[in-house]
Amino acid sequence: MEKIVLKKYSNRRLYNTASSEYVTLQEVADLVRNGADVEVVDAKSREDVTALVLTQIILEETRQNNFLLPVPLLHTIIKYGDNLLLEFFEHYLEKSIQNFVEFKSVTTAQYEKWLELADSMSGMGALKPLNSAQAYQELFGRFFTPPEKEKQD
Repeated sequence: MEKIVLKKYSNRRLYNTASSEYVTLQEVADLVRNGADVEVVDAKSREDVTALVLTQIILEETRQNNFLLPVPLLHTIIKYGDNLLLEFFEHYLEKSIQNFVEFKSVTTAQYEKWLELADSMSGMGALKPLNSAQAYQELFGRFFTPPEKEKQD
């Protein structure tokens, strides 16, 4: 994984030492999405401020929705302090997200295999990969329609 060091200046500007140019928070987010391992250091103190900048990116991106975490959870985090939050994120949240991403990719691959098998069994190419979630809902709606509804149609 490519590691990119950014310097954060007191005027909040971020300088990409790899490309020798100033970057925006959006550009930093794009770097991360493209697989870069970003490290942000304060230009004056040399302190690692990566977590602060990445958190700022998340907050900026969720600002439009005005929702990041449920209010009761935010109250609990404030009530029980930083240790609860640190333990939660270090031990549980990251692993939960990794498990979800792995599960999603495995189920997607299995579903694609099922479509290929069903298509080959039909002999007529009746089942092709669909282009939208609505198309999948319509397809499964036909498979799982209760018998009494089929009689009415």
